[in-house]
Amino acid sequence: MFAGQVWWITGASSGIGEGLALELARRGASLILSGRNVAELERVAAACGDALVLPFEATDYAALPGITEQAWGWKGRVDALVNNAGISQRSLAVDTDFSVYERMIGVDLLAPIALTQANLPRMVAAGSGRIVAISSVAGLVGSPMRSAYSAAKFGLVGYHDSVRAENEHLGVQVHVVAPGSVKTNVSRNALLADGSRRGVSDAVIENGISIEQSAQTILDAIATGQRELVMARGMEAEIVKMRRADPEALFTRMSAVVAQGYAQKMDSDDSK
Repeated sequence: MFAGQVWWITGASSGIGEGLALELARRGASLILSGRNVAELERVAAACGDALVLPFEATDYAALPGITEQAWGWKGRVDALVNNAGISQRSLAVDTDFSVYERMIGVDLLAPIALTQANLPRMVAAGSGRIVAISSVAGLVGSPMRSAYSAAKFGLVGYHDSVRAENEHLGVQVHVVAPGSVKTNVSRNALLADGSRRGVSDAVIENGISIEQSAQTILDAIATGQRELVMARGMEAEIVKMRRADPEALFTRMSAVVAQGYAQKMDSDDSK
């Protein structure tokens, strides 16, 4: 189903975005690759074959209509938009500067909303299209040390669920992906309480799902029409099930995790 289609991926220079680009290219798609790191986008594009590098700053909302025009002008259409770009967080809410919330909501929520709003009318007019949102397990379960990230990713799920409800009968398909730990730089690039870059990874991330496997799993789910994919293992998969089946038990469990020193362990990891 992907052969001959045009897929636009944000955050395509690394991680899940890069993995999706490479797997889509293998399946015959043409790629529009966006992000801020032009050199890395060009590296990915060189491995993809038929690809357009279209860099932009995610929160430059005023530029998005022009960027969207360039994307649609390349092949005359965009069959799918992947809202993947984002940053994470590792800090307690009580310590976190409000500027971290502003930045997180801007990059992880408002930016994909703005880009989707720029593309949605064109997809509706065409009578077809796909929108894929890369949320997180933290977008389904409020996670310690990630209050800003969870706020943004919960919002991303809600927005895309609404867009699906409104536009599925018009031919626009919406897929929400909630990854658990995937082996990317997400933890290294996470923001600390003062907005600085964390700079170190978590053991659970380093032992997470590979980007290659992630991309295959996501595209296989999309190919079958799956609207929501929880791509997680072990405890991360379990807490999503608990949130839906027994939220009171989950709240008790998460509070206990923090009381038993979860934040201190994170801080210890940061000092390495």
